[in-house]
Amino acid sequence: MASEICMPAPVCLIENTEGQLVVNQEALEVLSATKNPLVVVAIVGLYRTGKSYLMNKLAGKNKGFSIGSTVQSHTKGIWMWCVPHPKKPDHTLVLLDTEGLGDVEKGDKNNDTQIFALAILLSSTFVYNTMNKIDQRAMDLLHYVTELSNLLWTVSSPDLDGVEDTTNFASFYPDLVWTLRDFYLALEIDGQLITEDEYLENSLKLKQGTDKTLQNFNLPRLCIKEFFPIRKCFIFDSPAHCKKLAQLETLDNDELDPEFVQQVAAFCSYIFNHSKTKTLSGGIKVNGPYLKSLVQTCVNAISRGNLPCTENSVVALAQFKNSAAVKKAIVHYDQQMGQKLQLPTETASELLDLHRACEKEAIEVFMENSFKDVNQKFQKELEALLEAKKDDFHNQNMEASSNRCSALLQAIFGPLENEVRQGIYSKPGGHSLFIQKTEELKARYYQEPRKGTQAEKALQEYLQSQQSTSDTILQTDLALTARQKEIDEAHRKAEAAKIVAQRLQEIQRHNQQMLEERQRLHLQQVRQMEIFQQNQRRQQQMALERRQQEETEKLRREIEDERRRLQNEIHYLQRNVNSQDDTCILL
Repeated sequence: MASEICMPAPVCLIENTEGQLVVNQEALEVLSATKNPLVVVAIVGLYRTGKSYLMNKLAGKNKGFSIGSTVQSHTKGIWMWCVPHPKKPDHTLVLLDTEGLGDVEKGDKNNDTQIFALAILLSSTFVYNTMNKIDQRAMDLLHYVTELSNLLWTVSSPDLDGVEDTTNFASFYPDLVWTLRDFYLALEIDGQLITEDEYLENSLKLKQGTDKTLQNFNLPRLCIKEFFPIRKCFIFDSPAHCKKLAQLETLDNDELDPEFVQQVAAFCSYIFNHSKTKTLSGGIKVNGPYLKSLVQTCVNAISRGNLPCTENSVVALAQFKNSAAVKKAIVHYDQQMGQKLQLPTETASELLDLHRACEKEAIEVFMENSFKDVNQKFQKELEALLEAKKDDFHNQNMEASSNRCSALLQAIFGPLENEVRQGIYSKPGGHSLFIQKTEELKARYYQEPRKGTQAEKALQEYLQSQQSTSDTILQTDLALTARQKEIDEAHRKAEAAKIVAQRLQEIQRHNQQMLEERQRLHLQQVRQMEIFQQNQRRQQQMALERRQQEETEKLRREIEDERRRLQNEIHYLQRNVNSQDDTCILL
């Protein structure tokens, strides 16, 4: 189990001697021995307003932190009381009671704000103790010190080991508990009863509109809401009759106003049950040694003068708020340009239009977050920064365009350069082919998107760099073309002579063919004449043979006819003979 410490009485943590804050070594030794996680509750408010009484009640004691009964402030610097946490085992409750604000004997507003800022930075629950009601003065003071705390953390946190994000201040901001002492107002709005918390939230309610007066009204409320997302409000009646207040720490509860007793009990119960462990960004849970380091770091930062000292808190607040507003506007501008700008832009006007739009938004962000920017000093500073960023983006745009175009030209014209090295265009007519190819590649280059403002310049510079190559190709082309013409002329003459010889050969072949054709026709005619004569003789022979055949056939028919005639006569005679024989028989 981690070590637990129980202090019988408070000790001074940070001494305030003649306006100088000094860490008390005895208190640091107490923190060094406290290894438990810490719940740190700090209270800040005007002097003589009962802050120490509430802290004693949180410690479970009537006495401890000094409670004064005179007009003189008792608590000086910041006092610490470490007690076991009543609700969280193995946790230590660290109570920080602070010197009252507005001490007329001290008269040092800067010293007040330093103690105020330290209380915010060191605590996990911050109790803001004011009188009677929530008013604009108390709200402005809380807003102002919150901004100073933010600045103090920014300059001191790099000295702390283990803190990951030193700019994420709101992530470990304490919970806010606003206590209103001797509250006499009715908790009522428009005839409706409200709770303490609703009273606080209504006091932080923003007004609609963009008027500068409204912006000034909303500014502290926005800041308090941003840095204190967890807020709680408690009201307290007067503890007792004014004559008994001088002996307040000796009075028993039955001697106090019952409402006040219940209110104090409710306050303590909330602190015990809802106050969180002090945690830094990166999830670091603060124990005694770490709180010791945090105390030393913050006090050293104040000693180095990192927390501004000014008699006019409004002037200081305006300086911090407007500086922060400028930074916020620049961050917004950078974010918008980073999201919307794609380099290179096709035209300079495209970049300028985008810059103007983002510039307008950035100025609007500044106006929303600025505070009393006298003579528009910070707005002019912002405009100068935006103008410088515009020039920087212009240069980036030109560089991106040049790089993009160079890469494109290399990709598009690189193959052509290789062809030139290979001698493809070192021939008659090569220059014309080279120019034709160049024009084709130029057209392809023009078709490529997002070349940016340097597109034409880069192309012309490239073409100019290749002019010597083009001239060389042209000279080679002219020389080879002249030689080629001579070769072509000789070739033409040779071809003409060859054609004449071929023509003569063709004529000779034609004449020979004509002669051979005439001889063939003559022989054919002779052959045909012979054939004709043979056919005539054959026909005459055939005619003679037909006549002979006809005469023979005629004679054969005549003989046949005669033979038939004779046969008929014989038949006739035979019938007659036979007839006579029959007659004889009959007879």
